[in-house]
Amino acid sequence: MAVRGHEPIDLSNMKGLWDRGDIENVPLDHMSDCNNIEFFGNNFRTRDGIGISQTVAAPLENVKRIYNYPTQTANTTLVLTYDGTTGNIYHVVNASTVFLILTIAGMEDFAFVPYAGRAYISPFKSFTTGDLNIQKGMQNEFLYVYLGAGAAARKAGGAAAVGSLTIVPGGGTTDPGLHLYGVVGETDSGFLSQPIALTTFTNTGTGVSFSTVPVFTGAQWVKRHIVATKAISGVYSGNTTGYEYFFIPNGTINDNTTTVLNNLSYFDIDLLENASHLFDNYVDIPAGACLWLYHDRLCLACTFTDISLILISAAGEPEAISQIDGLIIVPPDGNPITNGAELRDVMYVFKRAFTTSYIDNEEEPSSWPDSTVDPSLGTCVHGIGTVLDSGKSTVDFLVVATFAGVYLFNGRYIAPELSWKISNFWANQDRDEYRKIQIAVSTIRKVIYIVLPDTRLLTGNYENGMDPKNIRWSPSSWYTIVNCVAIVNIDEIIIGCEHPSINGS
Repeated sequence: MAVRGHEPIDLSNMKGLWDRGDIENVPLDHMSDCNNIEFFGNNFRTRDGIGISQTVAAPLENVKRIYNYPTQTANTTLVLTYDGTTGNIYHVVNASTVFLILTIAGMEDFAFVPYAGRAYISPFKSFTTGDLNIQKGMQNEFLYVYLGAGAAARKAGGAAAVGSLTIVPGGGTTDPGLHLYGVVGETDSGFLSQPIALTTFTNTGTGVSFSTVPVFTGAQWVKRHIVATKAISGVYSGNTTGYEYFFIPNGTINDNTTTVLNNLSYFDIDLLENASHLFDNYVDIPAGACLWLYHDRLCLACTFTDISLILISAAGEPEAISQIDGLIIVPPDGNPITNGAELRDVMYVFKRAFTTSYIDNEEEPSSWPDSTVDPSLGTCVHGIGTVLDSGKSTVDFLVVATFAGVYLFNGRYIAPELSWKISNFWANQDRDEYRKIQIAVSTIRKVIYIVLPDTRLLTGNYENGMDPKNIRWSPSSWYTIVNCVAIVNIDEIIIGCEHPSINGS
């Protein structure tokens, strides 16, 4: 009822924080300060508290990054802790099962993508260049692969073995003539080495037998394959790598111990699967600050030596990256590549204030055409909203944090920005610390979670609509520093904090 002529203000349909223009202009159905509240239906209440998510005796502290990591059997997480000197990555299988899988001095952060139950991990850190604080792959560091079973992560790819190959006539049939033979190793993650132990042999028409087959160093090597050229016509050039090699059918040794393969029988017409491209692949893949997937290819960007370089693998082979055809140079402008994502069959690549796109033309990545999307808007290394942090787009668009605000992106940035109602709040964040921004989107809860440069958590509830008018914003803070957020098990929110003993992570 009215009191002294004043009409009551209905608080049952509050629309969240308004921080735009003068404080006197805050609409009656918004709040000028709404720290630590959450919305449900058309109402609001004090936000839920947080607790420690681990039941081990010594919960992880100084958590800097958490990723949802779906293995073949469970939904788990990868957690980075950093004490200012050393970074440790843990595989947290559940509240009581934790494996330390990677330790690197100076690792402040890491990029990650899951693939076929494996985890691909790229360590990076921040570097100061002039007035810029940029993120790029660590010097003398590499892409790592973790198989998901608790054993330590190892470098992706792998150096080939050394040795020689002995060849003699055997039982069976081959096409006569001079051939080149070699050996390709295969790891437990499917990586194929460069062909080694290249040897000439003149087939007489019988089958061939092999001995002294090289053994590769390391438990990751699980198979070896014999490769061969077709019969060389004319004069042999003496260049062992100048001919096309093919995998020989039935030419596989299914272990890394046997040194003999007898009576291999085949015809040159049977040589169909080419192996020559393996000569061009990286042996050790350099670390970058960004990882994403596009058309079943692993994409890695912003290495220590080249902040405008994207390395792109062969389709279905995330560790097979050609040093010749698997490279894309984004037009250099002094700014590093910060992020990448696939959306509607297009690969979008972001810098801090620039967005471009590439389309797979079914040729090698170096030939993919590019098109500038926006010359002034981009994002940071964790500034794209994802579903369960798996690198996929949210429904049919991305949620992107830019210097100008939080935007919906469907191939272009949709104006006005999603954060239009809190433009002052966004502008007051420290631009030099935008690398700390992280976005995660819960499509079940219908909430956007944004870790802010000031170590608070900003939520955007879009139950009433994901648009600038109806989204409801509210910041939250705890008695600890918030570094990251992840969504696991469909809608469970995990917050990474400095000190779990104080208020959880």
